[in-house]
Amino acid sequence: MGLYLVAVVVAVVVAWTAGDLGVLWRLTVFTGVREVAVTWPNVIMLALAGVLWAWALWQGLRGPLAGPSPTLDRDERRLRLALYATAVTWPLYFLVPSWTWWMAVLDSALMVAVVWSFQPVLTRNLKAVDHLWTLGVMGYGGAIVAETLDFFGPGAPGEIETIYGLTALVWTVLVLRAQRMDGRWRLTTVLYGVAALLLPALVPLSRLFTDGEAVYGVLAAAEAVNMVWLIRSAHDLADPRPTDDPVDLLTVSQEGA
Repeated sequence: MGLYLVAVVVAVVVAWTAGDLGVLWRLTVFTGVREVAVTWPNVIMLALAGVLWAWALWQGLRGPLAGPSPTLDRDERRLRLALYATAVTWPLYFLVPSWTWWMAVLDSALMVAVVWSFQPVLTRNLKAVDHLWTLGVMGYGGAIVAETLDFFGPGAPGEIETIYGLTALVWTVLVLRAQRMDGRWRLTTVLYGVAALLLPALVPLSRLFTDGEAVYGVLAAAEAVNMVWLIRSAHDLADPRPTDDPVDLLTVSQEGA
C-alpha cells in the first residue's frame, strides 16, 4: 500500500511538472492512457481515486479484526470466498494494458457468484429479500450478455443496458438494506456500499465544472470504494462477535412493535 501511495504522489508531481497525466491515469483508472488535459480537477480526481485504491488495498491486507472468529457455516464461507475473489481481481487489472471486453465479462461473472452466495446467507433471517437472486442474475448476467454482444455481434440494444443497470442497482440497494438489518455486518461497511452507489451521481456534476475527463476519476473512485465494501463485507463475517449466531433484528423489531 505504501509503495502504491508513493507511486501516486510521484505521478501527481510528474503530471504537474511534465504536463503528462499518463502515469497517474494508469495507476488509478487502470486503462490505456487517453489524451487528457492536465487541469487541477483532473489531477485532483485521479489523485483522490489513488488514495481510495490505497485504502482499499490496506483494507484487504489487514484482514479481519483480531480475536476469536465465529464458526462459519458452508454458505458463509462460500460468500467470503466469492467476495474476496471479486475484490482481488481489481489489482490484477493493473497488469493488463487496457480494459477489454473479457475483463468486463469476468467482473460481471464474479458478481454473479457474489449474488448466488449472498442469497442463502441473507434470506435465512430476512425473507423480504427472496427475489435478490433474480434481480442480481438479471443485472450482472445481463451485463455479460451485453458485453459479449458488443464484442462478437452487432451490439446490445440500449434497452438491455438500461434494464441490467437498473436491476443491478436495485439488487445492491436491497443487499445493503439487508446487511444493515443483520447483526453480522457493521454500519461502516454498509456506508461504504452506499458511498459506492452515490459517487457515480457526481458524474453529471463533474461534467458541468470540468472538461469532462474528470469523470473517469469519479468512476475510478467509485470502483475503489466498492472494492472496500466487498472486502469489508467478507471481513465482517469472520470478525469477532458477541455470539456466533446472527441476530435477527427484523424479527426482534416486529416482536417489540
